Amino acid sequence: MIFPQLFSKKKKILGVDIGTSNIKIAQISHEGKPVLDTYGMVNTSYQLLSKNDETAISKTAHLLKTLAAKAEVSTKRCVISFPNSAVFTSVIQLPRMNDQELGSAVEFEAKKYVPLSLSEIDLSWTVISEGKPEENVLSVLLTAVPKQVTQNYMQVFSLAGLEPEVGEIEALALIRSLIGNIPMNCVIIDIGAKTTGLNIIENGFLRLSRNLNIGGDTITNKIAQSLNISLARAEQFKKDFGVSSSTFIPETIKPVLNIIKGEVKQLLTIYQSHNLKVDKILLVGGGANLPGITEYFSDLGISIERGDPLKAVGYSQDLESVLKRYSLNLPIAIGLALRSET
Repeated sequence: MIFPQLFSKKKKILGVDIGTSNIKIAQISHEGKPVLDTYGMVNTSYQLLSKNDETAISKTAHLLKTLAAKAEVSTKRCVISFPNSAVFTSVIQLPRMNDQELGSAVEFEAKKYVPLSLSEIDLSWTVISEGKPEENVLSVLLTAVPKQVTQNYMQVFSLAGLEPEVGEIEALALIRSLIGNIPMNCVIIDIGAKTTGLNIIENGFLRLSRNLNIGGDTITNKIAQSLNISLARAEQFKKDFGVSSSTFIPETIKPVLNIIKGEVKQLLTIYQSHNLKVDKILLVGGGANLPGITEYFSDLGISIERGDPLKAVGYSQDLESVLKRYSLNLPIAIGLALRSET
């Protein structure tokens, strides 16, 4: 979704990822190889959902403005993401046609996939694959954002003194920072605090995105309940022990991880039904820091590793030790700031 401002030739762009428990930002200079100028992250408990919550809007704007100032952000222009939980996405197949016909066809198809009227959503679409000429088929990514959500975000950025030029879904930012232009088949698992995003990628293009209402907080709550301890202590236990087989904690959190694993198995079945080989599974998000998590998913039979968005950018080596600690939280913000002109 491109907002009214022209996405002009830029030297610096700010990626802003407003998640369910954190706001993450990353500013990148686009002169030669992209360079990460600065970044930041702050906790938030305010949700910008489909209602006009003035308190959440003003508090989020204040947090974002303060974060940008502390990170010494030097541009107002930004690319933003809408959370998976607030966005309807589908990859649809359509016959080849001109742009005008395609626009009408997408609107018609949207009625099948989006449980809201067209008057209540901001609808956008992108041709992500044209297939083989003899197949006469286009793969189109359809994205629909409730207008109230868009309005909430625009108000936040206005109050924060920032100028959003483009808005897109989280999955596209993840692909940009973790895969780039590599024609890879993979599954990206983004484990956030309250939700987990599962994205199936074919030849470097998004094919399917699912959102689960479980995440790192779900695991923390399970530990707190089973051990009858505070959430703060449970969070520390989670970070210290994870799913290491040498502790008693794994049995508490396995059911949560098994839900994620079960959904991933379904995605892999989709791959196999199309005779496609999966190259790897990439884990990102704060939950990917869980000790032992890659080993826990190893029985899926696919190479699995933590994603590294820092491979896509240059950065000061003085920041490396701190950046490495937070890199799993930054792939969406970095991916947004890496967006090229459109």
